[in-house]
Amino acid sequence: MSTNIIDAALLAKMFLAGAKNLESKKEWINELNVFPVPDGDTGTNMTLTIMSAAREVAALDKISMETLSKAVSSGSLRGARGNSGVILSQLFRGFCKAIRDQKEIDVEMLSVAFQKAVETAYKAVMKPKEGTILTVARGGADRALELLEEKPDISMEEFLSGVIQYSDQVLERTPEMLPVLKEAGVVDSGGQGLMQILKGAFDAFCGKEVDYTIETAGAGQSTEKKAQTAAKIRFGYCTEFIIMLEKEYNAQTEREFKSYLETIGDSIVVVSDDDIVKVHVHTNDPGLAIQKALTYGSLTKMKIDNMREEHQEKLIREADKAKAAQQEAREKQMPRKDVGFIAVTIGDGIGGIFRDLGADCLIEGGQTMNPSTEDMLNAIDQVNADTIFIFPNNKNIILAANQAQSMTKDKKIVVIPTKTVPQGITALINYVPEKSPEENETVMLDEISRVKTGQLTYAVRDTHIDDKEIHEGDIMGVGDHGILAVGKEIAATALDTVKEMMDDEAELISVYYGEEIGEEEAQGLADQLAQLYPDCDVEVNQGGQPIYYYIISVE
Repeated sequence: MSTNIIDAALLAKMFLAGAKNLESKKEWINELNVFPVPDGDTGTNMTLTIMSAAREVAALDKISMETLSKAVSSGSLRGARGNSGVILSQLFRGFCKAIRDQKEIDVEMLSVAFQKAVETAYKAVMKPKEGTILTVARGGADRALELLEEKPDISMEEFLSGVIQYSDQVLERTPEMLPVLKEAGVVDSGGQGLMQILKGAFDAFCGKEVDYTIETAGAGQSTEKKAQTAAKIRFGYCTEFIIMLEKEYNAQTEREFKSYLETIGDSIVVVSDDDIVKVHVHTNDPGLAIQKALTYGSLTKMKIDNMREEHQEKLIREADKAKAAQQEAREKQMPRKDVGFIAVTIGDGIGGIFRDLGADCLIEGGQTMNPSTEDMLNAIDQVNADTIFIFPNNKNIILAANQAQSMTKDKKIVVIPTKTVPQGITALINYVPEKSPEENETVMLDEISRVKTGQLTYAVRDTHIDDKEIHEGDIMGVGDHGILAVGKEIAATALDTVKEMMDDEAELISVYYGEEIGEEEAQGLADQLAQLYPDCDVEVNQGGQPIYYYIISVE
């Protein structure tokens, strides 16, 4: 590639190519999940995050660094899912902050953008871990600086190639940084996802044939509207002017003029009146209409409007009005209150428990499909309260909740970092209306620290982790910090899992059985637990969750 600069149009192509490359590799990236559980979701989360932004980019009528940056940053922030998706969105956010005011990007500017991307992403994570997507991104940014120092006149192609090659080397070293990766025999899945984006983008830069088509089905409302608008409006510019006639203009001339306008547009109106001709046409090239008109005389009262833009603005206004009306209707039905609650749930039974405990809004998500930041924002919008507590109930959803918190200005959002459903239930049970939000937050954090959780599922591949040999199809008890038990039978493995969680202070064992477990079978397990631990109360609840046979807590 001969160019040493990247303009907005090329950068947009590179971004879309990176998104498509990640999408094509998402299942492979999912399989890099450290734990061999059937809900490995890094590839899916990163793909959903970047495709949310890609749809915004694909819908742009005019591409500039500013519009492209806004589409990528906003689309990825709102569409971010899971820890990997949120970190990816922050990388994009930082990158876009650096380039949005540029017309073109050279090697030096690209290096600055890489630094800003890494800086922004690290700030978004409270306790960054090395050996993750963050490490891979930082390695690439550091290499960018080194390449500039080593060779100030380096070409863009050599620069990008060098950054990618070094980032790949950092990715290969991630198992040495995180023992859990080394034991499982995999590289970091988030880092691998980032590499697929970079490699796809580089292919587009080098001119390789890439399919840039982005499906808009399932996109956000604004993107769908934009796509529909583009399809409906064939000619985008409403062009009007008056010709001050300076040459002969008769009926034949007018017919020829109208015929010409029909070749470049529609909605044609040509009205002659003494020495002037009033013209109206919808066209994609107003200049052609103007050039033709100038052959008859001089022009005045010229007016050109972008109808696609006007229609989009109208749709946005209508959508905003509809949203405001819906919000007003909700507020009339639900009087404003001091405190509200949002919980992420999996399964009808667990959802019912949160409803019974006072949750105002449930977000269906959990392990199999992490909700996005936009899902969180929509839920916040629905709850008419001054202060809203959010219970993510999954460690991979906490960052998305925090991102929604930072994007909400009209309500106080308190994210209780519950990593499991039992922690969320415990937190909500301990809410005391008479206490302030700050006091309740302190109590909830203390109480969830006492909850141990084990989740029973099956292994999707052979691996060795936490000093345990695991084979595909084995039943595993996954605890808060690793694999607690492995066996061939569900009930026996469940008992082994609880045994690993028990301590002298345990008072309550709660069993939530999933959609594949019957009530009688679950009660049989509870009876065994009651016999083994007579000093503990044992509760059985229908959870209805997929993938996990049992979710069991000890507190």
